[in-house]
Amino acid sequence: MSKEKVTSLGGVIVATALPYRQDASAPAGLAVDYDRYAEHCRWLVDNGCRGVGPNGSLGEYSSLTDEERRRVARTAVETVGDDGVVVVGVHGPGSHQARHWAEVAAEDGADGVLCLPPTMYRANPGEVVAHFEAVASVGLPVMVYNNPIDTKVDLTPDLLAEIAQIDNVVAVKEFSGDVRRVLEIRERAPGLEVVAGADDVTLEALLMGATGWFAGFPNVFPAESVELYELALAGRLAEARELYEPLVAAFRWDSRTEFVQAIKLGMEMVGRYGGPCRPPRGPLVDEHRAGVTADMERAIAALGKRKSA
Repeated sequence: MSKEKVTSLGGVIVATALPYRQDASAPAGLAVDYDRYAEHCRWLVDNGCRGVGPNGSLGEYSSLTDEERRRVARTAVETVGDDGVVVVGVHGPGSHQARHWAEVAAEDGADGVLCLPPTMYRANPGEVVAHFEAVASVGLPVMVYNNPIDTKVDLTPDLLAEIAQIDNVVAVKEFSGDVRRVLEIRERAPGLEVVAGADDVTLEALLMGATGWFAGFPNVFPAESVELYELALAGRLAEARELYEPLVAAFRWDSRTEFVQAIKLGMEMVGRYGGPCRPPRGPLVDEHRAGVTADMERAIAALGKRKSA
C-alpha cells in the first residue's frame, strides 16, 4: 500500500476504542471484532474526524497478540483509505520493539505513528532521545506522546526541543494536563506541532495554539468534537465554551484510570457498541458506572437541547 506522505498530524484524530466479541478460544474469552472495528473507523471519518489512531492505550494495544495488533492497524488503513489519516500506536518497552512496529506500520500503509517513551522503564533523557531516533529512522511522521502519568517519563519542553531536532518527528501529543506547556513547547520547539492529548483540557490547549486533538471521547461524539475543534481554531470562544462546558465532566474520564471502560460505556449510551475490555481492565465498579452515566446523561441532554434550538 502507498499513500501520499503526510507532513502534518494535526486535526481531530480519534484514538479508537476496540470492540471485542465473546469467543472462548480467544485470549480472555474475547476476540477482536474486526468488522465492527472497521465500521467504527468509517463512522468516525464520515462524521468529520480527520483520521483514526489504532493501537493506542484506548485501543488496548498491550492486551493484544502481535497478530491482532497488526491486523487492527491494517483494518484501520484499509477502511479509511484516502478519506483520512491513520496514525498507528507503536509503543514498546524498548526502541527495537517500537521500531519494529513502526516498520510494520509503514509496510501496511500508515500515515504516521504515535510513540510513547519506553513503556516499562524510567528512561533517562539520552535513552528517550535514542528511542525516538530509532522510531523516526523508519521514515514515517512521528507524533511523540508525553504521558508522564503512565510512563513516569516527562517529555519536558526542554527535552522536546531536543527531540524535535530528529528528522521525521513532527508533533507531540501533550497529556501532562498542564496547559502552560503548550506555549512553552511552541517557544522551545517552534517547528513541533502541539496536539491536545487530554480531552478535559482540549479547548484550553487549542486556544493556546495546539493545532490538533488526539482524542478519546470523539469515539462517542465525533461530529460535535470536530465542531468544537473548528470553533476553537476560528477563535469563536463563546460558541466553543457553550458546546464544551456541558461535555467536560464526561471528558474528565479520559484522564482517569478507567478511561477505556468509561468511553466504551459512553459509546453504548449514544447507541454505539462499546463492549467489554480485556484484562487487566475489568468492568466498572458501581460507583464509577454511576458517575460516568450521570456525566454522559448531562452531555447528551445538552447536545440534544442544542440540536433542537
